[in-house]
Amino acid sequence: MAPAPILAALLLLTVRVGVGRGVAANAPPPTTGWLRGAHATFYGGADASGTMGGACGYGNLYSQGYGSRTAALSTVLFNDGASCGQCYKIACDRKTDPTLCKPGVTVTVTATNFCPPNSALPDGGWCNQQRPHFDMAQPAWEKIGSDISTGIIPVIYQRVPCVRRGRVRFMINGHDYFNLVLVTNVAGAGSIKSMDVRTSDSTDWMPMARNWGANWHSMAYLSGKRLSFRVTITDGQTLVFTNVVPAGWTFGLTFASKLQFK
Repeated sequence: MAPAPILAALLLLTVRVGVGRGVAANAPPPTTGWLRGAHATFYGGADASGTMGGACGYGNLYSQGYGSRTAALSTVLFNDGASCGQCYKIACDRKTDPTLCKPGVTVTVTATNFCPPNSALPDGGWCNQQRPHFDMAQPAWEKIGSDISTGIIPVIYQRVPCVRRGRVRFMINGHDYFNLVLVTNVAGAGSIKSMDVRTSDSTDWMPMARNWGANWHSMAYLSGKRLSFRVTITDGQTLVFTNVVPAGWTFGLTFASKLQFK
């Protein structure tokens, strides 16, 4: 198995409902054909408790709605966190070794973590810089692998649109002049291309920058102001979440919108 990824601190957050208005571009869903040459290991235990946190910053994957159908991606797939939230359909590659596979079964996982190269091995191991590899939550791996004692299976995979329950959510952490916004529960492409913020006392959109994983930051003073977000995901869809964060907000809260990507 690949080494256990570093887990982020879990946050217990209160959810509030905001108001939004959407403008969606007509864009095709993020699908690819089946790709070969990858492998899958597993981590996190039978209950997937060891997968919480992770390099995308989602925290408790159960409370965030991702559950145990998740995976840590190798370097080439993780793309420095730009792939956080993407969904992949995975099947065991019976053409390579049918004895390792459950026949006719696929599982769809969300990218929630990074599987780093193993510096103790000359080639970096399964999660080296070049190999496409999925270190899956154990319950997800068991859906397609026939024998857990093997530890690793060859797989085929394809990028697919994400299907989510509920709407997009925004979690705000940080402090004055450093606003760290975690965007979760994103359907469609699942991953975010760009993000802007606007306060209720301005007509100007201020660009945000990816900080790490699915966290985006702004260095402007936003504390307590009513906020809107404009989010573009990697298939080109854009939604405007108008006044999703009410005036008087404080750090450490999550705000649920009324919008979702297609």
